[in-house]
Amino acid sequence: MNDTGQTGEKKKSKRTAGERVLQRDPERTKAAILEAATQEFAENGMGGARVDAIAERAGTNKRMLYHYFGDKEQLYLRVLEEAYVGIRTAERELHISDRNPEEGITELALFTWRYFLKHPEFLSLLGTENLHRARWLRQSVRLKELHSHLIGELAQVLERGKKEGVFIESADPLHVYLTIASLGYFYLSNQYTLSTIFGRPLIEVENLDTWERHIVHVTLASIKR
Repeated sequence: MNDTGQTGEKKKSKRTAGERVLQRDPERTKAAILEAATQEFAENGMGGARVDAIAERAGTNKRMLYHYFGDKEQLYLRVLEEAYVGIRTAERELHISDRNPEEGITELALFTWRYFLKHPEFLSLLGTENLHRARWLRQSVRLKELHSHLIGELAQVLERGKKEGVFIESADPLHVYLTIASLGYFYLSNQYTLSTIFGRPLIEVENLDTWERHIVHVTLASIKR
C-alpha cells in the first residue's frame, strides 16, 4: 500500500476509534453534535447545512445524530434553543434588578454588546431564522419562558427608576431591550457592507469601543428624565 493509502487508513481508523468513544458517552456525543450543528447552521443556514457535514464535524455518524435529535429540522430547533439559553442564562447572572436603575440598564447594554461580539454564531442563527420568519422558533415553548424572565426583570429595574424619578414614565422594557439589541446587531451583522461603503473599518478595536459607549449613551438617553 502506498503512503497515501496508509494515511487514509490511519485517518479512517482514528475517526472510527473516536466514534466508538462518543457512542459510549451519550452526553459527550450530544454535546459534540450540537457544537458541530451550531457551526454548520451558522455558516450555511438551514437550507445549506448538511447532515453529513455535521456528523463529520462531530466525529460521529448520521445514525447517532438521528438517534439523539430526530431529523435535521429538530436538530436545528435544538441549536436555536441552546443559543438562546446561552444568552438568557448569562443575562440572569447579571442580577440587574439588584443594581441601581441606571447601573442595571448600563450593565445589560454592555453585556449584550459584548456577548454579540463573542458569539457571532448567535447573530448568524438570528439572521437565518428571520429569513424563515421564525418558522422554527415559534415551535419552542421553552424559549417563551426564558424571554419572559428577561422582560420581567427589566420591567422591575425600569419601575424602580420611575419611582426614583430617574426614568420617564413611558419607558417600556421591550423597547429598551430592542434599542440595546438592535444597536449591537445591526452594527455587527452589517459590518462588512458598512465598512466598505463608508471607508471605515468598523471591526477595529477603537471603533468597537466607541460604539459600545454609544450604545450605553443612546439607551440611557432614551429613557432618562
